[in-house]
Amino acid sequence: MAYNNAYDCVVSADESGMVEYWRPSGNHEKPENVFQYKSSTNLFEFKKAKSLPASITISPTGSQFATFSFPDRKVRVFDFPSGKLYRTYDESLVTLTEMQQAGTALQKLEDVEFGRRLAVERDLENPVHQNKMNVIFDETGYFIVYGSILGAKVINTLTNRVVKVYGKEEPFRSLNLALYQGQPQKKGVVTVSMAASANPLLQEAEERDPMLVSTGSGKVRFYIFTNDEEISKSERDIQNEKPRNLNARQQIEAKPAESGTAAVLHTTYGDIHMRLFPEAAPKAVENFVTHSKNGYYNNTIFHRVVRKFMIQVGMPRTIVAILILTFLQCGDPLGDGTGGESIWGKEFEDEFSTLKHDKPYTVSMANAGPNTNGSQFFITTEKCAWLDKKHTIFGRAIQGLDVVHRIENTRVYKEKPEEDIKIINISIT
Repeated sequence: MAYNNAYDCVVSADESGMVEYWRPSGNHEKPENVFQYKSSTNLFEFKKAKSLPASITISPTGSQFATFSFPDRKVRVFDFPSGKLYRTYDESLVTLTEMQQAGTALQKLEDVEFGRRLAVERDLENPVHQNKMNVIFDETGYFIVYGSILGAKVINTLTNRVVKVYGKEEPFRSLNLALYQGQPQKKGVVTVSMAASANPLLQEAEERDPMLVSTGSGKVRFYIFTNDEEISKSERDIQNEKPRNLNARQQIEAKPAESGTAAVLHTTYGDIHMRLFPEAAPKAVENFVTHSKNGYYNNTIFHRVVRKFMIQVGMPRTIVAILILTFLQCGDPLGDGTGGESIWGKEFEDEFSTLKHDKPYTVSMANAGPNTNGSQFFITTEKCAWLDKKHTIFGRAIQGLDVVHRIENTRVYKEKPEEDIKIINISIT
């Protein structure tokens, strides 16, 4: 929608393509100083074309308004009080292609370049980009400017001619435009005939340095155009270096952590359902969930199954002796108990809570000593109180316990199953 101050009227369009005039106050009815019957207007054009205005812009005098619509990709200029269509400019892909092939386009492009630009035009069909495009008037209301495949077109709506194209040689597609025309040296009334003429005295009197500001499709910067023809590309953009993500680290830290409350280990022996405890061990759960979603554990094996008694040897620099009744360990991409790393590429700290190894099927992080967690984890099948405050508990197996015991009872050689028992993948919910 857009507000016309001269008529104290709002013009708006809905999702069906219906355009309405209404006052912003009182009973919100149509003002009396515009058309009497809507049937006498051309405001049904969008409905007929099955298109929606992506932007509505009122001219400075309030006598006209301009729209850019999708999917027909037409620029329309309406007379405001009558609602009659004044000008239409077709920027559809079909028309652009036909003009390129016939050689009647404003600028003939190389086939490869035209194809590249046409691909960008197709991307603009995405609803995400449509509301970023607009049509603007100059201060006289006789010229409109809008982005096109060839650059930002300036059209004299009186003579119905393109008088200038900004950014013809630039590698971006203009989207949203804004115009500052500067302060004229002599301010006077510009008539319709004066605007349509090429009066050098008028041009001199109105001499100034206007600026056209534009955003670009897929660009994270904006562009400023001027009428100064003396500027060379080698001298410009001195302060416009490539944008740098100075806050990358902060953004990574601010990124919501991956989490979940349940997981299913799909193994070659069957499924094991686990409940996760993100409140008790947020980092361990984030590490496990992220690895699972990224497929890190896919096709890894249960590399260690210990029954009755075990002395576990950790990393080379640390030896930890632990008495465990039954213990299933996995999560090592190397499959020998020496590999794997966390999602941060380094070991992370323990997270001890009120949870204890006081029941079977507890899921905990394997480590090589305090604060040396990586990717490996294990599932117990008995109470293991001596592991409390030594291994971070982040889950418990709650279903598929028969699968746990099948793995527990498999034949092993030096604590490693003789048959590879693999994690196919892990589902997170």
